[in-house]
Amino acid sequence: MASVRYVAIGDSFTEGVGDDLPDGRVRGWADLVAQGWADAVGEPVEYANLAIRGKLIDPIVAEQLEPALALKPTHLSFNGGGNDILRPRASVSRVVDTFSHVIRRCDEEGVQLILLSGANPSGQLPLSRVIQRRGDLLSAAVVQRVADRPDIIRALNWPDRELSTPPYWSEDRLHMNSRGHHRVAARVLEALGLAVPEGWWSLPDLAAPGLSGAAYYRAHVGPWVRRRLTGTSSGDGRQPKHAVWETIDPGHARTA
Repeated sequence: MASVRYVAIGDSFTEGVGDDLPDGRVRGWADLVAQGWADAVGEPVEYANLAIRGKLIDPIVAEQLEPALALKPTHLSFNGGGNDILRPRASVSRVVDTFSHVIRRCDEEGVQLILLSGANPSGQLPLSRVIQRRGDLLSAAVVQRVADRPDIIRALNWPDRELSTPPYWSEDRLHMNSRGHHRVAARVLEALGLAVPEGWWSLPDLAAPGLSGAAYYRAHVGPWVRRRLTGTSSGDGRQPKHAVWETIDPGHARTA
């Protein structure tokens, strides 16, 4: 059994949406962390990822936390709340209480928690000021909740102004592209005290020209609104991409 058994839970941020591979799968920062971790320590890492796009924080915890802990990991990364703050009646205090539940369960199981805040997409989105304000409140509340827990590993991405700029985001402006996912992976590896592969903090500009105006709203905003009106989610019917342990062997951590 590998000495490091790392499981990730969350929504599209952790699933890796936006970091698209040629075969249609998504990779994302958590996959990159697993490979970078194995490379840094020079031995295999066991890795699982139960994150599913579109999930609010309550379903993340209700559906993913206990199955993740049942795998008997040494480390668990958690992020959530990004989809909640896009809802008009989201409660920041309720979201933060859910973070507290995750912390308690990791303590009870003896699992090292890696706590992330999501990247900030607000500058490119409609209602940017509202999203910025809610995200600021959530980020500050989570930091305050763990202020007396220096043992919790933190990888805080919301305050990263560079990461919030357009070159780090995919065409839908809501999910990071490969460049953004590499920057988040670099932050997690640094928080773990591990070597970061050269260039991960800022890869060459990967962003292709995106849609604008009415074309952007038709392609991306319209479908999102329809899902809200119909009570559906982009994650409905999806299964985790790595529901059981996968062995990640040391090798060259690729950037594309």
